[in-house]
Amino acid sequence: MKRLCTLFTLALSLLSPLAQAFSLDDLQRQLSAPAVVKGPFIQEKHLRALPQPLLSKGQFVLAREHGLLWLLQTPLRQDYRIDANGIARRDPSGWQRLPSASAGAEQNRLFFAVLQGDSAGLKRDFELSLSGDATHWQLQLTPRSLLLKQIFTRIDISGGQFVEQIQLSETQGDSTLLRMTDSHGAAALSDAERSDFVD
Repeated sequence: MKRLCTLFTLALSLLSPLAQAFSLDDLQRQLSAPAVVKGPFIQEKHLRALPQPLLSKGQFVLAREHGLLWLLQTPLRQDYRIDANGIARRDPSGWQRLPSASAGAEQNRLFFAVLQGDSAGLKRDFELSLSGDATHWQLQLTPRSLLLKQIFTRIDISGGQFVEQIQLSETQGDSTLLRMTDSHGAAALSDAERSDFVD
């Protein structure tokens, strides 16, 4: 009888991952759990016309209640802020709102939705296909709208506790690879970060 119970327990442990598959809702809860996520990023822009990718590096700060700071450090310094009001770029006089219709603005909004795990927002524009588990997952986005189909063929995102890599494949043959492998959570923003979210 004891052996039978052991076998039954073992069988349940093998079947439980199938019964409790990692879902888009699970992913959204996992990515939106920390109040703040921050870390370095490396972005490679692969252009068909260039033999080497264009490399840029910086830091990002994602605050659940405020938005996203995208702080480019090399090859040039440029700060962006993405929040519910749109996208702003910092210049010597402060934060300036950018037009919302540009391709760059669309890409930044997409990064924001991905990093905060906004699956409902992503579903409006993409077919979503998720595989893996909480520690190692992959999410594929296939554009739905005609506009996005003209820009992207697909977007591949992977990670664990946080998003670690985003690959955007464009219809013209160019691609962007964004790596954020050293992200970490925080309970609150620093004073400097908090002030950056205020006009």
